[in-house]
Amino acid sequence: MQQALLDHLRVVTEEEQRILDGVAEVDKDLYTSGKDFTVDSAKMLSEGKLIAVRTHTRFVHFPSHRHNYIEVLYVCQGQLTNIIGGKEVVIHAGELLFLNQYTRHEILPAGEEDIAINFMILPEFFDVAYTMAGSNNVLADFLVNVLRQDEERGEYLHFKVAEVLQIQNLLENMIYSLVTGKGDQNRINQTTMGLIFLYLLESVQYAEMRLPNQYENMITMTTLDYIEQQYKTATLTELCEKLHLPMHMLSKMIRKNTGFNFKELLQRKRLNKAVELMCETDLPISDIIAAVGYENGSYFHRVFKERYHTTPRAFRVANGKEERVRL
Repeated sequence: MQQALLDHLRVVTEEEQRILDGVAEVDKDLYTSGKDFTVDSAKMLSEGKLIAVRTHTRFVHFPSHRHNYIEVLYVCQGQLTNIIGGKEVVIHAGELLFLNQYTRHEILPAGEEDIAINFMILPEFFDVAYTMAGSNNVLADFLVNVLRQDEERGEYLHFKVAEVLQIQNLLENMIYSLVTGKGDQNRINQTTMGLIFLYLLESVQYAEMRLPNQYENMITMTTLDYIEQQYKTATLTELCEKLHLPMHMLSKMIRKNTGFNFKELLQRKRLNKAVELMCETDLPISDIIAAVGYENGSYFHRVFKERYHTTPRAFRVANGKEERVRL
């Protein structure tokens, strides 16, 4: 991160100065109007805004609380120690912690050189990110559902992405925009978060989470990532071998946590990739069928029509592409 921006974020705030002057506790009135310590978006976000940022308050223990919005913690420098469900979750420089509305956590005192940013985000802000990821991206479906749960379940996603340069650059741009007010527009920031989200989908191997059924959800994440990366040749047998699980157990777990069986998830991914190739390339349909992992062209045409209610060729023409004739 540029030194000038870090210096700006390091400046001691009025709240922090009061703490340094001897006020031993967080002033809850700055964050909530209720007795239960739920940080209120109405106090954090201006009217009409879907996202805002503020530096994390240093020098004081931040007591157990939750939010009525999605919080994303990003550590610019140093580290920040959260206590979630009795477990220490240490966020180091360059890492992200996503917390849904029902996650209760506390934060141990941060030192002067521990610089962290709180992104305060209303759930609908992620609509653009979800659209950019694609409606049939099974991994995006899963991650967005974690953050936008309607059920009152505290869940988090910890991304250890300090070495992913694209994410770091996008975050710096977004922080600069929100802190300085330059380019401070919901649509621009939504698009930037959408790009960050796309890179996070490519970095799922760096993610840790605390879910009510953590083991099953980690298996689900691995399954979805396997399909995303290996859709052309993926098989349930190979995945079972990788995970050292019997097929009946893995199949039950996948169905329980995604609503689909392995074959259905794989088919969704392959069809989504086929549509992408139809719309963005001039490859013949026969080549696309092979490229996404189907050996039987008749079967592909049948499942494609079941899903999209049209033929592959008609779909391509309707989306501005003509089928190229192989000479």
